[in-house]
Amino acid sequence: MSVNYGSRRVVVGAHYGMRDWLSQRVTAVLMALFTVLLLLQLVFSGAPLGYDVWAGIFAAQWMKVLTLVVFVSLGWHAWVGVRDILMDYVKPAATRLVLQVFTIVWLVGCMGWAIQVLWRL
Repeated sequence: MSVNYGSRRVVVGAHYGMRDWLSQRVTAVLMALFTVLLLLQLVFSGAPLGYDVWAGIFAAQWMKVLTLVVFVSLGWHAWVGVRDILMDYVKPAATRLVLQVFTIVWLVGCMGWAIQVLWRL
């Protein structure tokens, strides 16, 4: 005799809500503050904009670390957004999985490239 208690609800992403909403807001605020900081440094540098000015801004270790944090935040922000879009609009599980894996590989590759460029200065 088979006993079926409870619902057979498929839980896909039901626990992501508040955490993802908050992570999107926090990463967006962090990226906005970084952009304002970068613009202020450019405006108040007084020198004509060129490679030397950019290299000077990112030469300090604290700026490299802050930029790395912003790159990671950008990657997380993009992942949460793309993952939510894929969960909402791509119904076949296999297709959604392939697209999610492609997105992860693409974002990790972009972050690796950005880190390489940052530490090459």
